[in-house]
Amino acid sequence: MKRLNLGKLYYEISKDNPPAIRINPGETLVVETEDAFSGQIRKEGDRRDTQTMPHGNPQSGPIYVDGAERGDTLSVYIVDIKPLIGQAATRTAGPGMLADYLGKDVPHGTRICPIRDGKVWWSDKITIPYEPMIGTIGAAPEEKVTTGPAGPYGGNMDIKEVTIGNTLYLPVFVPGALLHLGDVHAAQGDGELCGTALEMPAECVITVDLSKNKTIFAPRIESPKELMTIATGRPMEVSVAKAYADMILWLENDYGFYRWDAYNLLTQVGRLSIGYFGIGTVAVKFPKQYLDFGKLK
Repeated sequence: MKRLNLGKLYYEISKDNPPAIRINPGETLVVETEDAFSGQIRKEGDRRDTQTMPHGNPQSGPIYVDGAERGDTLSVYIVDIKPLIGQAATRTAGPGMLADYLGKDVPHGTRICPIRDGKVWWSDKITIPYEPMIGTIGAAPEEKVTTGPAGPYGGNMDIKEVTIGNTLYLPVFVPGALLHLGDVHAAQGDGELCGTALEMPAECVITVDLSKNKTIFAPRIESPKELMTIATGRPMEVSVAKAYADMILWLENDYGFYRWDAYNLLTQVGRLSIGYFGIGTVAVKFPKQYLDFGKLK
């Protein structure tokens, strides 16, 4: 199994970043990632120094996938995610849109949380289940983008279903796909309210495969029990509409649904997962138990 140790980190998901490793479709590899703070918060009292490190969400890679070309679809199956240093960090960032209700006088609020026994220790008395996810992951688009936003290429989606046992599908825009990943969370709630989850450096085990001449236009996720489509942008209701539309078209094109049956059924059984609410990223979720409905006319 190939391994990409922690090395040069990137704050742009770009076709101009030279490949750190080259793989064949179907290969499994281990990728080490740094946390969203670039390692600046390791103990209580540490602060983000935006003067020396103005950007967040550093990315490992990129990973060059042989044979990947524009119009193909990359699949990333997440085998495992382990903490590299046995802890996660978070901080009370600025309240953004909540300032109108809560005020702007926010204490720094660094918190270091040990990870052990399948739990994240928020305090001596409060634990949170260890439910790791990859916050930022994307295949390089034609244009250069920072690791702050998200888009059709993936990016800073912060969707908690990008997790162990699930497969993320990404459009391929450039030769080799140039997969970037980082910003792993030990846990995160819907909306990532203060813009900072339980951030940790991690060891990610992924299997990367390729579907030739299979074109999608936005990220998708498949779990053992659900199909998911992702959209990002504000206002969030536009993202919800885009993600639902992509799901309806997926069900129509790949599973034989009549478009308007899928539309109606999703009204009853569709669910939403929300990434960082500040950039309006959402995932629409469709239970696989209803896939046979598409065969019934």
